[in-house]
Parts: sequence; structure tokens; C-alpha cells
Amino acid sequence: MLLILLGVLILHLVILVLLLISTSVNAWTVSSSITTDLWYNCLTSGGGYHCKVASNEDWIQAVQALMVLSVLFCLLSLVFFLCQLFTLVKGGRFFFTAIFQILASLFVMCGAIIYTVMSPDRAVGVEFGYAYILAWVAFPLCLVSGLIYIILRKRE
Repeated sequence: MLLILLGVLILHLVILVLLLISTSVNAWTVSSSITTDLWYNCLTSGGGYHCKVASNEDWIQAVQALMVLSVLFCLLSLVFFLCQLFTLVKGGRFFFTAIFQILASLFVMCGAIIYTVMSPDRAVGVEFGYAYILAWVAFPLCLVSGLIYIILRKRE
């Protein structure tokens, strides 16, 4: 049982790191001279690196909010898991933790879908970056983690 709890905890920490990286790193869309993320659009020209704030359009603000909410809900889920680990009665399930983890996965999915649909048309040589891919990797891992919390029972 200790190994299962340790495995779930490590999975949860990996998901949290993936979400933090995908939310903060400047690599949602990349090309040879332009990188964009949820917060900044950066251009490399003449040996310099010039960044300006991302557009004020509603869709990018929705993606920003959803990704920040996913990080917060994943963090809260981790806190609730640790609290329930010590206070939950024997045989109880981690439902509260599971709900927060599944909500975090839904926020990531919605944010990535909105970014995919609403991002400006990609020109030749412009493609999605690794932060975008990490968000999509974090989604199923977060969902599976939430389902594991539903199935998991506390034992002595």
C-alpha cells in the first residue's frame, strides 16, 4: 500500500511540474524567429530578444485563466490528498482529492482546445511548441490521476 501511495504522489508531482512548465514557459508556438506563449510574444532579431505582452483578446485571457486554474486546482488537490491521507477513516476514498484533480484536467483540456482553435493561422515554419505539447500530456495524466484517487481506498 505504501508503494501505491508513493506512486500516486510521484505521479501527482510530475503532473504539477508539467502544468507549471506549460503555463509559464515561452514555447506554445515557435518558429525560427518568433516564440509565443500565454503571456508574451517574443521576437529574436539582430542578436536581440524583444518581447511584448500577448494580445488582450478574450480567448488568450480565457486560456491564461484556465491554465492558472488548472495549476491551482492540481496544487489544492495535492494538499487535500496529504490532509486526507492523515484524517480519512480506514476504508474511505479520496473523493475530494479526485474531484479537484479531474477539474484540473478539464481546465487544461479546455485551455488547450481554445488555444488550438483560436490561435492565429499558423504560417509556414510556425508550429506548436513543447509547452503546448506538455499541456496536452498533462491532461490525460491528470485525468487518470483523478480516476485513481476515486478508486483508491485508505488502508492501514
